[in-house]
Amino acid sequence: MSATPAQDTSKIDTAAFIDAQPVSAFQIKVLLTCAAVLFLDGFDTTAIGYVAPALTKEWHIGKEALGPVFSAGLFGLMIGALLFGPLADRIGRKKIIVLSTLAFGVGTLVTSFVNDVSVLLAIRFLTGLGLGGAMPNTVALTSEFSPHRRRATMVMVMFVGFSIGAALGGLLAAALIPQFGWRSVFVVGGAAPLVLVPILIWRLPESVRYLALTGRSNARVAELLALINPKAVFAAGARFVVNEPELKGIPIQHLFREQRTIPTLLLWVVFFMSLLELYFLSNWLPTVLNDLGASISTAAVIGSMFQVGGVVGTFALGSIIDRFSFRALALVYFVAVFAVGAIGQLGHSAALVTTAIFVAGFCIVGGQIAANALAAGFYPTSVRATGVGWALGMGRIGSIVGPLVGGMLLGLKWSVGELFGTAAAAALCAALAAFLLGRLAGLGGSGRSAKDQVPSLEAVTRAQA
Repeated sequence: MSATPAQDTSKIDTAAFIDAQPVSAFQIKVLLTCAAVLFLDGFDTTAIGYVAPALTKEWHIGKEALGPVFSAGLFGLMIGALLFGPLADRIGRKKIIVLSTLAFGVGTLVTSFVNDVSVLLAIRFLTGLGLGGAMPNTVALTSEFSPHRRRATMVMVMFVGFSIGAALGGLLAAALIPQFGWRSVFVVGGAAPLVLVPILIWRLPESVRYLALTGRSNARVAELLALINPKAVFAAGARFVVNEPELKGIPIQHLFREQRTIPTLLLWVVFFMSLLELYFLSNWLPTVLNDLGASISTAAVIGSMFQVGGVVGTFALGSIIDRFSFRALALVYFVAVFAVGAIGQLGHSAALVTTAIFVAGFCIVGGQIAANALAAGFYPTSVRATGVGWALGMGRIGSIVGPLVGGMLLGLKWSVGELFGTAAAAALCAALAAFLLGRLAGLGGSGRSAKDQVPSLEAVTRAQA
């Protein structure tokens, strides 16, 4: 739909306008810019896991000593998501994305100069604050520029930047560490975000739906919608709105109103268990593979197949998640149970364990990215960044627990089979929570989209407006 001068429409529904248009080159540029942020986010988040074997040998420390370091970074990620999601719902997505990118770039660069475990722990926590703030806001921004029928697909395609960055971290570590040492990985990982910051300031727009809802810049909304559809012409007096209530008060409280409580809690279980599994595997796979006899470079390459599988899974699952929602997500996590368990049984064969790691990445990373996309559809614009941020924040608690548990079990000399058999239980819990969300939404065999999932979702919020 496009408004023309003959239509003298005083109000134009911004969301409806976007939903009526084909996906434009401008929307793809927004998606790719956000993907670039998450590409570097993924690289910097997982780099510590890839350098761990070389770092422990240089510093002559036990593997378990890095468990708190892994978790310190993830604790920062949790705090960043919890704080910067609600803040972005107040001051805008773009400001937080720029600030977060600057913060994790500086923090990663500083990591390359560290010579002590306690200092490394503190720097990884501070770096995590920036990493945690970027993710929920890129999800929210991409979601708010996407037509509803393609929302999950576009958010997932954007989020694949994180998986590509994480996978490249392993490949780059394998190339850099033998030649330049582990510190070189953090030099590259810190410099790149600092180069990106001025590009974000110049090229990244504020969320069009956020601007329309808050009424802060009617003219800017018109400019952004014209970029989505250059043929659209709007009446001089037109006002751009989003037919949702602008929720007042503390954003977090709205996650538990209008029948959102149970879906929100189940979503948190999915995120907690999924990210526990994801960071358990991301952080400890290279070290475990090295213990099984693979060289540091080979362990990094094989471990990176986890993220490569995630990239493939994201592209493969996008349209399926748009159509079948939590029913598909539950099935993906059920497959992950067997893939993760198989890693512990196939360590004698490089080809077989690589395959198992790839499938685990397809399901765990692909499933987590699908959960991010579905979470973006759970909440109205006023609290979308809060909803995604707090789901990720709860997930980050799991991501903190995962590396700590892995370090503890390795310290207790558990076998590889026992280690990954225990890890598979987390995927099972995520699958059950996703299944219950699907049942609660009344999906049955209908395969309805995320818009129809739960009475409290965005579709009902619009209907009540």
